[in-house]
This record gives sequence, structure tokens and C-alpha cells, in this order.
Amino acid sequence: MKKTNFIATVILFWSLTSVAQESNQTIDPSKPTNLYTQFNTLTELNSYDTFNTYGIRLNFQYAIDTDNLILVELPFLRNDATNETGLSDMRFRYFRAAKRNVSKSIIAIVPFADITAPTGSFSNGLGGDTWSLAVGTVVGIVLNKNISLFPGINYVYLTKPKESGLGFQTNMSIKFSQNSFLFANPIITMFSFDTIWQAEFNYNYIIKPNKIKVNAAYNPNFTNNINTFRIGATFFL
Repeated sequence: MKKTNFIATVILFWSLTSVAQESNQTIDPSKPTNLYTQFNTLTELNSYDTFNTYGIRLNFQYAIDTDNLILVELPFLRNDATNETGLSDMRFRYFRAAKRNVSKSIIAIVPFADITAPTGSFSNGLGGDTWSLAVGTVVGIVLNKNISLFPGINYVYLTKPKESGLGFQTNMSIKFSQNSFLFANPIITMFSFDTIWQAEFNYNYIIKPNKIKVNAAYNPNFTNNINTFRIGATFFL
């Protein structure tokens, strides 16, 4: 009941505080350092060695202004091995565009804080049973009109097993047209107990500029042999 009340409060807060994007504002979601109020809904399949989880992931992003954004992510999954369904681990993120248009090629420097909370039941196979606390910075670099890079570095701490590490990403944004683009993002996280190798491939197509886009993603975790597939839609508000 407490979880249900909390989720309802988050949704109500988001509904009350979200404001519509100005109709004359040009939205360019191919650059992740551009911060917009939006609602994302995703269907998801996570394939592990011996079981799968699947369900829906809701992602609320509220742009306080053009330089500050708060993200809340609510995954609702089912584990086909335990036959249990429920809330998985929630995620909270804060972005702050500290600098914009630093030079002709560097369009933004964006520090962030990222928290994953163990709200999913570990015994039911719906959660990781650890807090993940991370802080870092992403830099936006435009190479040409169709290709941009968003390299980032972050420090991450896990409460179980009380380990810290460093994460690195080199997110590339490739625009195929005005309405379609791809994110290709290799990710390395180095802990003392292991190095985690991952990647994200996320194709996006804008159906209605400033309003709706759809996307399909494949996110492999090579170290732990986990494959995640997502299909969803984004509504800009």
C-alpha cells in the first residue's frame, strides 16, 4: 500500500508540475544534453541465463527550465521463473547543464546524479537488493551536422557489496534524417571485483515534431550475459 501511495504521489506531482513545451520551440531529442519535459512508456524484456523478466517501464522527465531536469523511472515487471509481478527497482536522476555553447563544437557540460533504489523484491526476482548511487558529467560534442558524441564519466557506489567504481561511456548520436536517429553507447564500469561491459543501441523515429517519437532499443550486458529489449513511445509535453 505504501508503494502504491508513493507511485500515485509521484504521478500526481508530475501531472501538476509539467508544463507544455512552447509550440514555437524546436525540439531536438537527438542530443541528450537538450532537456525537455516528457513522458516515456516502454515495453521491456530482460533475458537472463535461466529466467526472463518482462513488463512496462514508465519514465517521467520534468524540465524545471532549459538547464535543469528531474527524472523518475518506474518499472513494473514479471519474473517467469518465480511467477511474481510487481514494482522493480526505481530510478531517480538529476541533470544540470552547467555550461552551454562552450565552443563551436562543445555544446554542453552536464553534471548529473543518478540513484537506483532497491524497491523491487529480491526474493521474487524483481530487484537487485542494492542501492546504486552515482555522480558524473556528460559533455556534448558536435562533430558535424549528423554526428555528435556525448562522452561521460561517473563515480558509482553500491551498498551491496559496499563497492565503488568508475564508469565510462562514449554515447554517439547519428542522425539519418530530420526525423530519425540512433544512439550507440558502449559503457564500461570498473569495480574491484569485476569490470562490467555493456552497450546501448537505441533507434528513434519522430512521428510528430515536438510531440511524439517512437523507439526500439537493444541493451546487452556482455559481462553478465543479460540482453534487454525495449520498444516504446515518448510524448513531449
